[in-house]
Amino acid sequence: MEFLTMIGGATGSLFLTLIAFLVVLTVVVFIHEFGHFWVGRLCGVGVTAFSIGFGPELIGWTDRKGTRWKICAIPLGGYVKFVGDLNAASVPDQDQLDRMPMEQRSISFPHQSVAKRAAIVAAGPIANFILAIAIFAGFNYFNGRLVLEPRIEAVQPGSAAEKAGFQPKDLILTVDGRRIETFADMQLIVSSSAGEPLDFTVERNGQVVPLTATPNFVERTSPFGKQRIGLLGVEASRDPSAVKRLTYSPWGAVKAAVVETWNLVERTLNFIRRLVMGWESADQLSGPIGIARASGTAFDLGGVYSLVSLIGFMSVSIGLINLFPIPLLDGGHLLFYAIEALRGRPLSEKAQEIGFRIGFALVAMLMLFATWNDLVHLGTSFMARGS
Repeated sequence: MEFLTMIGGATGSLFLTLIAFLVVLTVVVFIHEFGHFWVGRLCGVGVTAFSIGFGPELIGWTDRKGTRWKICAIPLGGYVKFVGDLNAASVPDQDQLDRMPMEQRSISFPHQSVAKRAAIVAAGPIANFILAIAIFAGFNYFNGRLVLEPRIEAVQPGSAAEKAGFQPKDLILTVDGRRIETFADMQLIVSSSAGEPLDFTVERNGQVVPLTATPNFVERTSPFGKQRIGLLGVEASRDPSAVKRLTYSPWGAVKAAVVETWNLVERTLNFIRRLVMGWESADQLSGPIGIARASGTAFDLGGVYSLVSLIGFMSVSIGLINLFPIPLLDGGHLLFYAIEALRGRPLSEKAQEIGFRIGFALVAMLMLFATWNDLVHLGTSFMARGS
């Protein structure tokens, strides 16, 4: 009976994780693709398909303008296919373009100006950033934020903070020239700067004191698996007066949300920089399974609130990744359009084809590598539970 209860619990948990994953990915993908779709329609471009997922169509309908809206079997992305596109990656169909009647060229994507094509492509990532800002702004406005002032309660023995000369009751003012208003602001910078010296200024007994500390590498478990982060080794003040609730006007909530979104972008870019320089481990990259685990964990811990927060974080990630200048991604298309604008003519069909093949190979390898990481993390997690 105990075994059946355990199986039933695992099945229920897996079901909730799957539902949470589909909700997160569907919302993020839909907003991204709707950005392309909406700006495409504004520019007068014909849309033949709007798909959530890839592969065989599960359900679908055709609107009065001839666009096929559909949900497909493989829920790992989506696409908008415009008139003149060969496939979901917006590769031009040259044969179709050569035979296209003059009256249809006005609604063909490849026949639009560089500016219009760039606007349509950029609209997807921009829509993701707008979604994240809207979510964070909503939380800020309706809930406010509970924050801790950046005052130190204690310094851990042997830590980077102790070596740098931090003392209890120090109030952190800046890190590398950036103003620090909350303890979380400091943690955000330190956690993504392991092994790199950071310049601090602290207020101590009414005097401003400069300090330099190099955060230590530590491993922490997260819903995405083990993450390597920087640790300074200080504890926040436990004094009740150090806790403050920030409330926001509508415009203030939006401004704070923009800052939060930018912080996520900056942190991601910093991680990539450190990864390229060999300061971070590539086993921290996560794929679909990692996203599914994070979705399930977020729903288990905080219900709908945490799931919506995860949608905001994922929307920033998807928007940023799509801006990378890799052919096949939106950033790759924007790179081709920038070259076209500078040259006065597009790259040759052969050059674009080679670029798309290289981009497909890079994206495929990254997906396989991230999925392998997910499987390793999943196996490690199961082994830890069994021991």
